Amino acid sequence: MHFAQVRNYVFFRSGDTELATDIAQETFMRIWEKQHQIQPEKIKGLLYKIANDLFITHYRKEKRSFNFFNSYQLNDNSHSPEDALVFDQLKQRYNSALKTMPEKHRTVFLMSRVDNLKYAEIAEMNGISVKAVEKRMKQALDFLKVNLKTNE
Repeated sequence: MHFAQVRNYVFFRSGDTELATDIAQETFMRIWEKQHQIQPEKIKGLLYKIANDLFITHYRKEKRSFNFFNSYQLNDNSHSPEDALVFDQLKQRYNSALKTMPEKHRTVFLMSRVDNLKYAEIAEMNGISVKAVEKRMKQALDFLKVNLKTNE
């Protein structure tokens, strides 16, 4: 009944039809497992909550990151080997900082920077207020600022 809506919700967030279908199926499997404990009038909200949680779990596992560092290529003709080394070190610090960043902050940061979602969209998808998104984004940027500083 709600399968297409849940799949579309996940597709909107991921842009991947196969992933959206997989997560929608897993969502309904979890509902099926708990069918004795669920009140029928609350099923729609629970479907979206489970789908959201599964998507975020997948998002973390894939460790999709701000693709700037992964896709950016230095032009060997215009940069010295020292520039390339500095860039590689910065890229390593960035990836390390993303891995150690608190989960809530990383999720908001990646949804904003990678998925180009607006704060209101992020808030709705995560079930938090826009102010909470703003606060988490500020904390994520502060975390990166501290962790990307060079120790020179």
